[in-house]
This record gives sequence, structure tokens and C-alpha cells, in this order.
Amino acid sequence: MEKSKPNYIPSLILIIGVVAFAAVCGLYAFSETDTTLQGQAEVTEYRVSSKVPGRIKEILVEEGQAVKAGDTLAILEAPEVMAKLSQAEAAEDAASALVRKADKGAREEQKRAAYEMWQKAIAGRDVMEKSYERVKRLFDEGVATAQKLDEVTAQRDAAIATEKAAKSQYDLAVNGAQQEDKDAARAQRSRAQGAIAEVNSYLNETILTAQMDGEVTDIFPSIGELVGTGAPVMNVALIDKMWVTFNVREDRLAGFKVGDVVEVIVPALGQDKTYKVKVTNIKDLGSYAAWKATKTTGQYDMKTFSVKAVPTATIAGLRPGMSVLLK
Repeated sequence: MEKSKPNYIPSLILIIGVVAFAAVCGLYAFSETDTTLQGQAEVTEYRVSSKVPGRIKEILVEEGQAVKAGDTLAILEAPEVMAKLSQAEAAEDAASALVRKADKGAREEQKRAAYEMWQKAIAGRDVMEKSYERVKRLFDEGVATAQKLDEVTAQRDAAIATEKAAKSQYDLAVNGAQQEDKDAARAQRSRAQGAIAEVNSYLNETILTAQMDGEVTDIFPSIGELVGTGAPVMNVALIDKMWVTFNVREDRLAGFKVGDVVEVIVPALGQDKTYKVKVTNIKDLGSYAAWKATKTTGQYDMKTFSVKAVPTATIAGLRPGMSVLLK
């Protein structure tokens, strides 16, 4: 009786089936069937900070609170600024006193004394002029000598000079300081006033206000904490200026160009509703976001681009950080 040969056909079929199944699974596993791009909603924010260092005295808002432009957000204490203001005001008072003194001139008593000296000099000049006329007449008649005439002439000239000097002293007392001194005093006062204005501008910086309408998203310090110059105290988001961003690999970038309007889904707002957004910017994210090729031939490194899009209409309920899906 002959011995039967083993049948390898079922085993061969089983092996072929396993290999085929593995190939199909691998094909599906490594194929890019998912064309959904996921991005997120972003919002413009501005930081609220002060030009002067100080201690947080009051915080008048809370995170999540809506604010209007001009609303007071926080108040700082800055004793150093108040001290500088006192110094500047004292300097302005001193400079103003100098201006008043320069404009007013001498005291009334000094003015009266100078006037009386002038009048006395006028009287002395009149007497000497009359004496000169008499002696001159006598000299012309041959009665007085030439020496006498010379003496009277000298005395008359001295009286005239004395009267002019007294008049100058009186004018000085009335008119006050020289114009240059007045200008210098006014310049010193203007400098002090400028210092006051500068300190007041710093003082205004201790009251932090909202620059635009928005929503407070973050508050960093607590009451009583010190903050430095330019240190952020809080962030305010401009909720009405939101956009969405997608990170797109460059082999998929052909479907985007600036100005395109595409439809997106916001899962948090419902899967059955779409919204239109307009592409406004496409920017390279740099080498740190490059996709490295896995093979040395036939592939190349691909960069990632940030695609920014702005809603064509306000999306009610959209919040920063929400996922946005693009088919």
C-alpha cells in the first residue's frame, strides 16, 4: 500500500492570505486618508503695565470681566513719585517768586528814596544854572574874572551830571531788573513747570486704565505686591478681533492662498454648523517645525506653515483656544 503525499496547498493559501491581509492593513495604516486639519481660535491681547514702579494698591476688575476703554483697572502706590512732585512744586514756587521780583523791581521805599534824590539833584542843577547865568553876564560886562566863570561852569556841569545819575537810579528802581534777568527768571520758572508736568505724567501712570474695549483674561500680581517699570499687570483680550490658525504641511499648502474663503467647523459650537473664514496670512514657521524625510531617496524635508484666517462674520460663542476643524 502506497504512502499518501502531504497536501501543502491549504497551508500555502493560508500564508498568502495572511501576507495579503498584512499588506492591506499596512497600506491603510500609512496612507493619508484623513484630510481634516485642526486649528484653534486665537485672539489679540494687549498688556496693561505702568511706566513707573509701585505697589499694587487696588485691583478693580476680575478675570473674565468685560471692560470699556477708559475704565480704571488697577491703582498703584508710588511714594517716590509724590515726593518728586513736592520737590518740583517747591522749585516752581521759588522760580515764580524770582519772576515777580524781577517784574516788580525795587520796593516802594527804595523808589521813593530814589525819586527824592532825583528831585534834589534837579534843584541843585537849577541853582547852578542860575549862578552860571549871573556869573556869565558879569563876565561879559567885565566885572567877573575868567577863573570865576570857569568855577561856576564846572559846578553847573557837575550838577547836570548829578541830576542825570539820580534820574538813572530812579529809572532803575522803577523799571526793576534788566530784561535779561527777567528772561532768565521766566526760563527758570518754565523749567520748574516742565518738571511738574513730567512728574504728573508719571503720577497718571499709577492709575491703569483700559486702552480699548475687551475682556480681562489674566491678572498677574496680587494686592500689595511690587511691580517694576513696564511689568505686565494684566492682559486684556479684544474678543471682537479673533482669528483661527492652522499648521499646514507644505505638501497640503496648494489648497490655500491669501484671500480664499473656506468653511470650518467649531466642535464646541456644534458639529452640524459651519462658519466661513477668510485666509489673510500664510507664514513659514521656521526650521524647528520641519517634517523630516524618513527615506534618503525619493523624499524631502517638508516645512510647516501657519495659515491665519479671520471670520467673515462674528461667530457667537467663539472663545480663544477652541478647536477649529477644516475639511
